[in-house]
Amino acid sequence: MEKRGVIDRFEGNIAVIEIDGDTVDVDKALLPKSARVGDAIIIGDDGSYRVDKEATKKLRKEIDELMDELFE
Repeated sequence: MEKRGVIDRFEGNIAVIEIDGDTVDVDKALLPKSARVGDAIIIGDDGSYRVDKEATKKLRKEIDELMDELFE
């Protein structure tokens, strides 16, 4: 079963991915080269990682809306 997470941060060659409130350290080299902090990630059953572009777009929109509300 695929898992979903969000890239929380990079620490050197490690990507810290938040999955269901927990964090997992992953070798940055396993992620797509285009992966950025805040990207939604799909972790395949085979251990593959890919960016979920639609989920990332939705997350960024939600964050932007929250920031707008905060600074109004």
